[in-house]
Amino acid sequence: MSSTVDDTLLDDLDRIAEVDNDGLLQAAAMAGAQVRATVEAAQEAGIARLAGSMPRALVLITTPGLSPVAAKLLHALLGRACPVPVVLTDTAPTWLGPLDVVVAHTDDAGDGALAESIDRARRYGAGVVLTAPEDGPVAAAAAGQCVLIPPRIPVPPPFGFTRALAGGLIAATTLELLRTDLDMVADELDREAERDHMQHESFVNPAKSLALRLAERTPLFWGLDDVATGVAWYAAQVLGTHTDLVSDVASYPQATSRTALHRAATRAAAGADIFADPDDLDPAQSSPLRVFLLAVSATPNDPVRRLAVDTFPAADLLVPAEEITADETTCAAVLALRLQLAALYLGLAAGTTGGTTTYGPARPRD
Repeated sequence: MSSTVDDTLLDDLDRIAEVDNDGLLQAAAMAGAQVRATVEAAQEAGIARLAGSMPRALVLITTPGLSPVAAKLLHALLGRACPVPVVLTDTAPTWLGPLDVVVAHTDDAGDGALAESIDRARRYGAGVVLTAPEDGPVAAAAAGQCVLIPPRIPVPPPFGFTRALAGGLIAATTLELLRTDLDMVADELDREAERDHMQHESFVNPAKSLALRLAERTPLFWGLDDVATGVAWYAAQVLGTHTDLVSDVASYPQATSRTALHRAATRAAAGADIFADPDDLDPAQSSPLRVFLLAVSATPNDPVRRLAVDTFPAADLLVPAEEITADETTCAAVLALRLQLAALYLGLAAGTTGGTTTYGPARPRD
């Protein structure tokens, strides 16, 4: 059973400011600024040295924290047509060489396993792009040959997703594996943060509205395309960070193979009355399952999207391209920020985040 949500808190500015005494909403709203700061730091760190040569392979090293979800989304954005292999791994492969490029992110300056991987990649002559604190064993391992991008805007570790993603996007763009307008990404993130500002009431605030739809449910985040599925993994991450909700993540074709869950979700959707008064619903007869269909690169005529919408006509369809005119990368970043703010609003209203909550880096790996 998830924590009870006090939805009246969301539109009470005094109360929400009181429970958010650590400034978590402000930290989330710095996403656009984090992108700009990361671009500037990367340029000063010498990211241009990677330009002009396509790597043999792009290796994304993941560590505990936000790194795995950022790597999955970057992998999806690069797409199946990426001209080089993209490898996700938690340690530097033994086959690394001078023609390969490694991208990694951490908020834990003392991550010994990552420091060892970075040192190995450097000794093997691979290019390395690392977003990490500028002090500690990880930074020491990167000294000299690596592009070390330190944080310039201090936020708690759970709010560094856009910095992690931006570091990978900068590397991929410099290597000409992806075309990304990071200025557009930053600008749209600023606009999304404004739309989701706590001063806007729930009926006009997309993040608060989404939080209310997530409240006391078991959300099923099913992606209608690869990029959307990458964002869905981040949705599960932020829900687990700020709330005690359990969620499911899958591409929609994969979700259909989970026959019992898919069947239960279909029954729950068939029994839902969108005009019913929530106060009149019998909890014993209502299902906590709620389907959220995410689409970033899919088009309205896409067969996967058509099948999903036909099966779940009352599902929450999250399609940023219907609200903003931007490329896939920007739409994915905007949707990720909205989901983060929704999870944060929900956590504040349920008392599972804010107040005395403290955030620290992931435990170092052995």
